[in-house]
Amino acid sequence: MKRIGLLTSGGDCQALNATLRGVAKGLYNLYGNEVELYGFIDGYKGLVYEDYKKMTPLDFTGLLTVGGTILGSSRMPFKKIREPDENGLDKVEAMKYTYRRLRLDCLVVLGGNGSQKTANLLSEEGLNVIGLPKTIDNDLWGTDTTFGFQSAITLATDVIDCIHTTASSHNRIFIVEIMGHKTGWLTLNAGIAGGADIILIPEIPYDIDCIVEKIKRRAAAGNGFTIIAVAEGAVSKKVAKMEKAERKQHFAEYKYPSVSYEIADKITEKTGKEVRVTVPGHMQRGGVPCAYDRVLSSRLGAAAAQMIYHEEYGVMVAIQEHVITSVPLSEVAGKLKLVDPESDIIAEARLLGISFGND
Repeated sequence: MKRIGLLTSGGDCQALNATLRGVAKGLYNLYGNEVELYGFIDGYKGLVYEDYKKMTPLDFTGLLTVGGTILGSSRMPFKKIREPDENGLDKVEAMKYTYRRLRLDCLVVLGGNGSQKTANLLSEEGLNVIGLPKTIDNDLWGTDTTFGFQSAITLATDVIDCIHTTASSHNRIFIVEIMGHKTGWLTLNAGIAGGADIILIPEIPYDIDCIVEKIKRRAAAGNGFTIIAVAEGAVSKKVAKMEKAERKQHFAEYKYPSVSYEIADKITEKTGKEVRVTVPGHMQRGGVPCAYDRVLSSRLGAAAAQMIYHEEYGVMVAIQEHVITSVPLSEVAGKLKLVDPESDIIAEARLLGISFGND
């Protein structure tokens, strides 16, 4: 009898359930009745505190189009994973104990950067672990895309589309703030898809004067409105040059709800024009997965089942050049996939007339 643990960790996204379904269907078809699946509740917390449920094939029925996660999720920061909890419990040892008490053959972790770091740690501690790449930010190293990313692009693009009509009707400047603290993949793709005039991402620090100049050029050409797609982690050139301590102090004294409101304030100050800010926020994580993510999740989940069958552990399932493959967790952990400012997609966006706030 094979015993497999499943957990979803970190921020939720649209295709977590679809991926769980893919893993389960693959395992049931490979092992028949000779497999038991245990779902841990609320991510790594369930593994730490032995909060789990034994699952059946019926638990995975009808999940392909259901957003969120039937197992629940939570964040357990990797930097604190070695710290005892409020009762002095060693979290790593507790996870290992739960794994061994249930006599698991493998733990399947659906999660992003922090989750994969913890997955790699457990692998180094001797557990059989397989990771699956989840994040709307698409910033996991080793895979071309993550499940949840395309669904989030669709939602963010829909927001920009809706803003376009009201912006053009009133000849206003609109900022749409899109998720992405450290990387700009989501903002970049949604911005291009939605026809944004200016796209600001963390990898390309902006100059407010360049943004204002772009707005003025559009106005001179007869375009009375401007759409600016801003990643929540976008930074100015001034802030980008700050040392870590100085930057921390800067944001500790920050008077704006987010960078978008600062940019809006400065545009109004320099142009006299009214600027509206729209923040779709967690809408980008919600709803049903798009068709692309349903296919990707199904493929990744089935591949994870196949890897369990062949006892290929200590890896994250990935897609590279349309082929499902695996990469060692040790290579994934701690690496962030950033947008290259010199990449083709940036150059092509510039040819479309899109400004990145530095030109």
